[in-house]
Amino acid sequence: MKLGSFWMGGKPGYGVVTDGGIVDLGTALGDRYADLRSLLAAPEGLARAREYAAGRKADAAFEEVGYLPVIPNAAKIFCIGVNYADHLDETKLRSAAHPTVFLRYAESQVGHQQPMLRPRESTQFDFEGEVALVIGRGGRRIAAADAWQHVAGFSCYNDGSVRDWQFHTTQWGPGKNFAASGAFGPWMTTADEFDLNTTPLTLTTRLNGDVVQQSDTSLLIFSVPELITYCSTILPLAPGDVIVTGTPGGVGMARRPPLFMKPGDAVEVEVSGVGKLRNTVEAD
Repeated sequence: MKLGSFWMGGKPGYGVVTDGGIVDLGTALGDRYADLRSLLAAPEGLARAREYAAGRKADAAFEEVGYLPVIPNAAKIFCIGVNYADHLDETKLRSAAHPTVFLRYAESQVGHQQPMLRPRESTQFDFEGEVALVIGRGGRRIAAADAWQHVAGFSCYNDGSVRDWQFHTTQWGPGKNFAASGAFGPWMTTADEFDLNTTPLTLTTRLNGDVVQQSDTSLLIFSVPELITYCSTILPLAPGDVIVTGTPGGVGMARRPPLFMKPGDAVEVEVSGVGKLRNTVEAD
C-alpha cells in the first residue's frame, strides 16, 4: 500500500495512492486520525486504511492534488551522513565506528513536484538522493533483531545540501536546514511490500535526465536495523519519525569540476518499488 500527504480540495489531507489517483482518507477517517502521522500511531490504523481503500475509486486524480512531504509534521528527522563506502571515499573523511547523525527540521522540506529553493546566500546547492524510512511502531533502545517490526514504510528523499554553509564549521546543521532545501516523497510504500533480507532497494538520482548517483541499500555501511538501534538509543522513536539513511557516491561537490544544482534544473530521486520524487530548482 502507498500512502501520502496532499493538498486536496483546498486543505491538507492524506490518502492511499492507487493506479487511478488518490483515495481520500482524511475526509473519511480524519475524525479518528487527523493526519498520516496519527494513522501510523494507531495500532489498527494501516488496517483501517487498507480496508477503506479496497476496491474504492480514487477521489482525486494525481494532477488534482498538491504533494506535501510524506510526513509533514514529523517530530524527528534523523539524517545519516557518509553511509556508503563510495561516498566516504569521495569525501576523504575517515570511517567512523558509529553512524554520523544530524537532524533536519520538517519545515526545511518540500513535497514531490514542489520547487527546491537554492538560497540566495550560496551557489553550492548539492543533490543527495537517499532512501528514507518512516517509523510505524515506537520504542526506545530497539534491538537490531527487532528493528524491522518498527518500520512502517519507505520513501524517496533528496537531502539537498548548501555545501558552503554546511562546512562553515564542523557542525552540519546550517547547510542541511535552509527553507525548502530538501524534498520528501512522493509517498511511502508500506514495509510489507518488500523483503529486504533478499532484495535491497535500488536508489538512482538524476539531474536534468542524467544519472548522477546509483546504488542500493545492501551497500549501506550501517544497515537499517543498526540505524534504528542507534537512533532509538538517543531518543525514543515514535510513529511518523523519519530516518534518512545516507547518500551514495556521485555528489556534486566531489566532482571535478563540481556539479551543483541551479535554478531551472530538474532533479529526480527514484527508489525501486517506491516511486520517483521529482523537483525543479528555483532561486530563493
